[in-house]
Amino acid sequence: MGVAYKPTNDKNTFTCGDYVSGEVILEVTKDCAIDSLSVKFKGKAKVIWTEHYGNTTVVYHSKDKYFSMKHYFVRDKNHHGDNVVAAGYHIYPFTFQFPFQDMPSSFTGESGKIVYSLEARLSRSMRIDKKDSTKINFVSTADPRSNDELMAPQHGSKNKKMKLFTSGSVAMDVNLEKTGFFQGEGLKVLACIQNNSSREIKPKFCLYRKQSFFAQGRRRVSTKDLIKEVGQPIPPSSNEKVTTVINIPHDAEPSVLDCSIIKAEYRLRVYLDIKYASDPDIKFPIVILPACEFPAVAPPPAASGFGLQPFGNADPSSYIAPLQPPGVPQPLDTPPPYAAYGMYPPLADFGNKDH
Repeated sequence: MGVAYKPTNDKNTFTCGDYVSGEVILEVTKDCAIDSLSVKFKGKAKVIWTEHYGNTTVVYHSKDKYFSMKHYFVRDKNHHGDNVVAAGYHIYPFTFQFPFQDMPSSFTGESGKIVYSLEARLSRSMRIDKKDSTKINFVSTADPRSNDELMAPQHGSKNKKMKLFTSGSVAMDVNLEKTGFFQGEGLKVLACIQNNSSREIKPKFCLYRKQSFFAQGRRRVSTKDLIKEVGQPIPPSSNEKVTTVINIPHDAEPSVLDCSIIKAEYRLRVYLDIKYASDPDIKFPIVILPACEFPAVAPPPAASGFGLQPFGNADPSSYIAPLQPPGVPQPLDTPPPYAAYGMYPPLADFGNKDH
């Protein structure tokens, strides 16, 4: 048994309102009775980590569910074993729709994850349920042009008077064009630096990631430097204007700011490296947005139902309900092994929801 879905774009991503169409393929070598066959579409966040206090280990965990939808292809409420599946391939198409609601993008971190998935389940009497699942890459879209905070420029300044082994003072005035940047976009930094000290200084730039996980009143934090840049040395008693462009990594996880138990944030640290002195720094919040652009959501083709035929039907095309005009689907090929991703036209009858 396997479950697969049909990608809607070359990046294999989905967003709010998108339809997820796919199929559950059941392969049996001989006739067998089943209690139920279902597919579930769900989205949730989960965090878990352990902490040690002497000889005691404490597990901290929490969950946040966004949605859960379930459809039964076969359901025997009385467990009479009346549903008999004939030997061969059996194809069950389905279509779900991502809810129109605020949900964070798919995410995997050190102590937590945000997962959107499909799970097929086959239940038989006196047998362990058989399951198969696949993850779906969900991207929360955001147009920075419609968000004043993401488009707002940032400014910071710092002055430091030298002590001990260095005399004089240093100062910097730093500007960023905005706060929100797409994956792969260049982050331009303009810094005006005054070196009125007795030592040479170097401007440095560090883009780092900060992930926070929350459970049972506790917080776990992990940080990681992603990019470091070093500017040219600035000699004593001089002023310099420094412009640096830091390219946001294409594979950087989008920021997660709308999840109650997981936060994925980014900071840009601009600092002056001064020998024998603490380094003055300025930190700017950076929001990383997914690089994907999504077309307007189109409704799925109209259909008369799931198009399920009696068990044992050997013609895969008979499992698909006829579509309404204007288009008519072409005959389908022989079903692939259930690891493959050959898809069939989407259908749209989903009345059952399991919360």
